[in-house]
Amino acid sequence: MTEPLDLDRLNELAKRHLWMHFTRHATYEHHEVPIMVRGEGCYVWDAHGKRYLDGLSGLFVVQAGHGRRDLAEAAATQASTLEFFPLWSYAHPPAIELAAKVASLAPGDLNRVFFTTGGSEAVESAWKLAHQYFRAIGQPERVKVISRETAYHGVTLGALAITGVPALRDPFAPLISDLASHVPNTNRYRHEFADDEAAFMVWATDAIEQRILAEGPETVAAVFLEPVQNAGGCFTPPAGYFQRVRGICDRYGVLLVSDEVICAYGRLGEMFGAERFGYQPDMITSAKGLTSGYSPLGALIASDRLIEPFLEPKAAFTHGLTFGGHPVSCAVGLRNLQVFEDEDILGNVRRNAPAFRERIDSLLDLPIVGDVRGDGYFLALELVPDKDRADLHFTREQGEDLLRNFLSNRLLEAGLVCRTDDRGDPVVQLSPPLVAGEAEFDFIETTLRTCLSEAWKRMQG
Repeated sequence: MTEPLDLDRLNELAKRHLWMHFTRHATYEHHEVPIMVRGEGCYVWDAHGKRYLDGLSGLFVVQAGHGRRDLAEAAATQASTLEFFPLWSYAHPPAIELAAKVASLAPGDLNRVFFTTGGSEAVESAWKLAHQYFRAIGQPERVKVISRETAYHGVTLGALAITGVPALRDPFAPLISDLASHVPNTNRYRHEFADDEAAFMVWATDAIEQRILAEGPETVAAVFLEPVQNAGGCFTPPAGYFQRVRGICDRYGVLLVSDEVICAYGRLGEMFGAERFGYQPDMITSAKGLTSGYSPLGALIASDRLIEPFLEPKAAFTHGLTFGGHPVSCAVGLRNLQVFEDEDILGNVRRNAPAFRERIDSLLDLPIVGDVRGDGYFLALELVPDKDRADLHFTREQGEDLLRNFLSNRLLEAGLVCRTDDRGDPVVQLSPPLVAGEAEFDFIETTLRTCLSEAWKRMQG
């Protein structure tokens, strides 16, 4: 029988020693730190024994669900065989097998896999590879990158420069931000072309071409785009968007990087988001769902042509990470991808995504819900003060009060883990484990309906 947790001690230690990520620690000066202790399927339990539906898959991570013994055993078996050895001029079977497996699943000629420990490192690695690749082929002036406004691409300094969220970049300025620029994203809500998808697509892709021309095509190395943009609330591409961007990149010799740290490994119903929207990138950055969170791992997947200069005598990609491609993580990744096949995880998403969307769309009858958007098991609701006034937005103070002072706490109290985000207009994001079904969708819909109705009443009163 396990010893009961000493919650007072754990809270004291957490407040004294644990530096939590993206956390306002003052929040917990007079409140307990939420401590999660167990997970099973789509649910997690806190230290008090309360159950929550994990409507965010941890952080867009736990594709195959919590508490899987098979994934834990894969980690234990590998750790007892070869717990660690680096990929610096060496290899080990789990990394070799996983690289081959990922390459077999990736679209087109994306056959080279560079392992990292997470998504920010994968994005950083992609920029460094683009930079060194162009230098190796005699185009050293190609160092700039383009991404979209509000887009989140990571927190390491290079990835942060690519990130299109000023509030995250500004505390670390000047970084290398003179090499990264940003273009409009694909948020159609309230846009002048909202009802003309073709016109909106041309407008959004023209902005990318215009930015390449403004920077000087000979100086631009890569364009970084998510299949569905996370920050701002699940912005989907209009029809033809990625096909036209692919053509623009080809016209000017620019690499197209598909940042799929969230969208890869089934989140949109395909193994990769590029497949969902029918385009061929030069690189894919991925992480999160590769191991369903049972061990940290990221992967940069690159086109065959990008390694060619590094196959020359004395050539090397001068980049590496101690724990990139860790044997335990790679073993877990292999087992995770086997689970995808054995349990038809992608099929579950494809079959159930319409029902999930239907439940969330039903919330559009609430006066506080202005828009629902996203794809697959990756949806967002945008919250508005008046859905009949396209020009009226929540002020920063109103959004802060709505999300941080009420809604995030109320949803957790109601037993739903999801994301309330204000990196654009206030949104609630949902990204349940890919094994979720009707029961989970029902709970998400009813809980959101209750909590959002309460939020609206609070605003009016």
